Amino acid sequence: MTKPDQNYVSLGPARIKTDDAIYDAVDQGIVGVSTTVVTPADPAPTDLVHEGINWTARTSAADNYWEAIAWNGTIFVAVSSTGSGNRVMTSPDGINWTIGVSAANSAWRGIAWNGTIFVVVGSGGPFGTTPRVMTSPDGINWTARTSPTNVDWEAIAWNGTLFVAVGSYTSGVRIMTSPDGINWTGRSNPSNGAWYAIAWNGTLFVAVGTGFDNRVITSPDGITWTARTAAAENTWKGIAWNGTLFVAVSETGSGNRVMTSPDGITWTSRASAANNEWQGIAWNGTVFAAVASSGTGNRVMTSHDGVTWTIRASAADNVWQAIAWNGAVFAAVAGSGTNNRVMTSRG
Repeated sequence: MTKPDQNYVSLGPARIKTDDAIYDAVDQGIVGVSTTVVTPADPAPTDLVHEGINWTARTSAADNYWEAIAWNGTIFVAVSSTGSGNRVMTSPDGINWTIGVSAANSAWRGIAWNGTIFVVVGSGGPFGTTPRVMTSPDGINWTARTSPTNVDWEAIAWNGTLFVAVGSYTSGVRIMTSPDGINWTGRSNPSNGAWYAIAWNGTLFVAVGTGFDNRVITSPDGITWTARTAAAENTWKGIAWNGTLFVAVSETGSGNRVMTSPDGITWTSRASAANNEWQGIAWNGTVFAAVASSGTGNRVMTSHDGVTWTIRASAADNVWQAIAWNGAVFAAVAGSGTNNRVMTSRG
């Protein structure tokens, strides 16, 4: 029987210590997989492979400025704001990446999957000369779509029946909706803000950003929106939901670059693990992991509850922009670095 590299391995509900005696016993058929051999010095209450602690640099398919990443149950898809005809890359595992052909050389910034189709949003060239939406059933073959306004679209989410995209500073409507990712309708802005991230919790869409007034907006249907008061006047760049709590992260602020809310309406400031420029956040069922575009060797932080955060060593000091979870691994993408604009973590 081959011994794993880690000190502990989870086999079903039991945590088995991988010392020689136990492995010898398993080899001899004395100890079965279901036998509980428990160490009292277990360092964490959760499965070690899901902690987001140890990160490994991976080779990106191109040194583009990778902005967003999503998982559809089979592959990761990442999109970028730079590159020539190659602003998409895909991976079945977060480790091995293949370059793809984008529908246009737009600055792609947000991506979502609805069970049938990937939808990507972004900004176009001067005067809207390039498309700001593209769709794909498989992450490989992409089709350009028409948006209702030439806004710089930043993020997109799906609620089971509707895609909702939000945008940042430019003239025009900064919210749009679509039942299929193809046909889009502009919606009224509740607040004069720039919206950078959006999430759905089963009841409510919540978008966060920056501006001169409210930096949170909410909607039960993606159509009618209400402005809310953020916990701090920061530039909020990422948001995630864990089943009981929204957590948003910011690229500005002093010791308060996290805020949490049980309902998307009332928000509480939390202490970030460092005053880095936090850009993206994901939840894996056990832990939140956030990535930053600044910091020295510490561009990751994790939290089990969204309240107490621990700094982690990033695989490289790249401009990390986004992060996603596929059921086994976190994968983060960056806008800088040489052949290493992806990093992954299992523990």
